[in-house]
Amino acid sequence: MNRISLFAGCFVLLFWGKTAAQPIPIDKLRAQVADTERAFSKTMADRDFAAFTGFLSDEAVFFSVGKPLYGKAEVAAWWKRFFEAREAPFTWQPDKVEVLESGTLALSSGPVRDAKGKVTATFTSIWRQEAPGLWRIVFDKGNEICQ
Repeated sequence: MNRISLFAGCFVLLFWGKTAAQPIPIDKLRAQVADTERAFSKTMADRDFAAFTGFLSDEAVFFSVGKPLYGKAEVAAWWKRFFEAREAPFTWQPDKVEVLESGTLALSSGPVRDAKGKVTATFTSIWRQEAPGLWRIVFDKGNEICQ
């Protein structure tokens, strides 16, 4: 009986070692975050406010007009104004993405362009991986371009 238990235990350990989740390479995580940021931006272009709110963490903090907005509901309520016009008032795209080695947090940043394509600001966003491949924004801050 002890030999059978020992054999079964070794088999389980060997099998578990082969099937344990392997870490995702950082370059693939960077690509996930960049793709997520682009999809987030596309919600503005598509005028899809419901999709926009789907990218927000429940505990998101956005720095807008000099005061922080706390939580998904407050961020969504303030940003809704940008979805009311027929055309998007601005666009953004990431040009830099960094991910912690742990794969839990990421930073994306890049230019913000007005409706005519002129760079008017930059953004910096912090994303948290809430489930494998699912990134939600936890912090966001825009900065005007120096004139």
